[in-house]
Amino acid sequence: MVEISAAQLNQRLDNFLMKQLDNVPRTRIYRIIRKGEVRVNKKRCKPDYKLQIGDQVRIPPIRMDQEKPHKARPPAALVSKIEQAVLYQNHDILIVDKPTGLAVHAGSGVDYGLIDVMRLLYPETEIELVHRLDRDTSGCLLLAKNRQALLAMQVLLRERQLNKNYTAVVQGYWPQEIAEISQPLQKFHLPNGERRVRVDAKGKPALSRIKLLRGGKYYSIIQVELVTGRTHQIRVHCQAQGHPIAGDDKYGDNEFNRNLRRRGIRRLMLHASSLELPFCDYTSEIVINAPLPAEFELLLADAARA
Repeated sequence: MVEISAAQLNQRLDNFLMKQLDNVPRTRIYRIIRKGEVRVNKKRCKPDYKLQIGDQVRIPPIRMDQEKPHKARPPAALVSKIEQAVLYQNHDILIVDKPTGLAVHAGSGVDYGLIDVMRLLYPETEIELVHRLDRDTSGCLLLAKNRQALLAMQVLLRERQLNKNYTAVVQGYWPQEIAEISQPLQKFHLPNGERRVRVDAKGKPALSRIKLLRGGKYYSIIQVELVTGRTHQIRVHCQAQGHPIAGDDKYGDNEFNRNLRRRGIRRLMLHASSLELPFCDYTSEIVINAPLPAEFELLLADAARA
């Protein structure tokens, strides 16, 4: 029997069990809920039941016929790198400068993500991602160390009180008159099952605000304020204007990317450069900046000399 505390308030029953039974397959967890082996206050509950303080959850004994393979452990060098990449933290939240190439969580073909590293570094917390960054995007990523802070930060996100600013390198000269892009975005799947996003009138509203930092015939460097947070929003909005982001293997220009690789640029040139948080119960009013990676500094210097 487990009594629910404030730390688990409003957590879904299935997600709670997945944490409690870390080595049990998801299908097995849903089966024991469906069969009534899991009880909340002596009653059956559905997987999406939101736990309340004081709830008594019965977790049945489970004998595994075959243990789920153990998760791959992030290498020590990566753990050390991420520990040094923490930009800000207090008792409730943490902001880390995520490197490019690291997924935020494990998934298909990905053994571990940044959240797995953070759980090794902060084992006494219930650290969770407040939002996500694409695997190849670097920069400011916000995490919460407890459930109350997580819910509060997610409310701020939904109410657009968290300002997220990005720096991007795009193909060609970005017209100064394009200072705002408001085009709806819709997810779709390629025949091979890969998920993509496109501009579509039937999609969800999406708004990006743009400021030109450096303009050039070959490439431009822009700052983007992400007002909404749709999947691949900046990448698709830039592509739709005819100025795809450098190094983008999904929406970019192959010849442009090949030319940049000859100069040593082998990454998606999109960086979450700053995060602005308002005053609330879990943080003071702060602006956190993530230093520009070396590839951005190189192109900025080139643009200044041009």
